[in-house]
Amino acid sequence: MRSRNSWLLVAAVALVVLVIGSIGWWQSRPTLIDARAFNNEAQAASPEQAQITKDDHVLGKPDAPITIIEYASLTCPHCADFDKETLPKIREKWIDTGKAKLIFRNFPFDKPALQAALIAACAPGDRYFNFIDVLFQQQRQWATAQDPTAALTRIAKLGGMSDQQAQSCLGDKEMENKIVAGRLAGEKDLGVNSTPTFFINGKKLLGAQEYAKFDEALQQAAPKS
Repeated sequence: MRSRNSWLLVAAVALVVLVIGSIGWWQSRPTLIDARAFNNEAQAASPEQAQITKDDHVLGKPDAPITIIEYASLTCPHCADFDKETLPKIREKWIDTGKAKLIFRNFPFDKPALQAALIAACAPGDRYFNFIDVLFQQQRQWATAQDPTAALTRIAKLGGMSDQQAQSCLGDKEMENKIVAGRLAGEKDLGVNSTPTFFINGKKLLGAQEYAKFDEALQQAAPKS
């Protein structure tokens, strides 16, 4: 018969295995897959899929000649890297000058990403991308929190929402269905299976590449004078 100390040792080992397994799951989630590792030859966006829809959020002038479509999960670290390191340079040279526009489409890989997308969707149109920026900037805090819902509610309140408004956003089933449907459409029609995935005038570009790679792709897509 095993002693009490033996049982305690077994329990401790089991707990360590459980914790390590949980960490391994977090590190191996699809949101942590670097899209740069994938084949870049998947199908391009059709002209119809590159059009702005009533559900799209657009950064820049709607009539800009170059269309950048971004599929991103708000819990994806590579998406956060793009938002913090590369997008500001793209905005300065291409978006703010009217040469390009960016269509942001949510591609949530997990529940916290879906909840974050719901919170952002409640932001007024002119503040949507402000919320997206904050969610990416504070990603490590809320995405890894013991209670991501509570952490997202605090961010919503800091953004000017009341508790009631935040809860209403998180419980908006119609918006949730739209976000999930958009994710499924990206997966089925365009082969999106990792984030971030971009389409620049229909041409696919995978991963949070260096700015130089985006600049090259944008120059190729620019109208020839």
